[in-house]
Amino acid sequence: MHILLHICCGPCAIVPLEQLLEEGHAISGFFYNPNIHPLTEYMKRREGAIQVAAHFGIPLSLYDEPQGARIFFRAVNGREESGTSGRCGVCHAMRLARTAAEAAARGCDAFTSSLLYSRHQDHAYLKEQGAAAAGLHPGPAFLYRDFRKGWQRGIDRSKELGIYRQQYCGCLYSIEDRYAKDFERMKNAFPGA
Repeated sequence: MHILLHICCGPCAIVPLEQLLEEGHAISGFFYNPNIHPLTEYMKRREGAIQVAAHFGIPLSLYDEPQGARIFFRAVNGREESGTSGRCGVCHAMRLARTAAEAAARGCDAFTSSLLYSRHQDHAYLKEQGAAAAGLHPGPAFLYRDFRKGWQRGIDRSKELGIYRQQYCGCLYSIEDRYAKDFERMKNAFPGA
């Protein structure tokens, strides 16, 4: 089967690529992530995807949305809270729909996403959104796989390969969520400063 793999970052793509290639599928990578901010972070994750694709010997398409930040912020306006009913749901649906369109244009049999590797994602929601995205474009089916069992292996392999490992999901809101506790500790350590 020819499968288009949406890649959110290099480390998250390792286990899905290992498993799908081991099963004998022809895999192409697709990097589409207008949610990743700031641009310096985007470039690091983009480079990580390139490194992983080269390591596994798969072709990789980079869909660098010229107005990515603006498109993402317009899409999540009024839904900034995390979770499937907030910005995360909008973000996942946006990226899966674009991947489905790309898979259809290429004549792929199926598409999937490295988002399914993360223990932090809502798999039931991703499965639902993947099926909905597949329904928008005749041809490719959404291939759901639970890649979370390889969580530690992916971490270990990304370290071995020297692939950049991010500290937050991707958007500016997730940076705030990620560092909120650190900020509170800092404020409490220096009250009134």
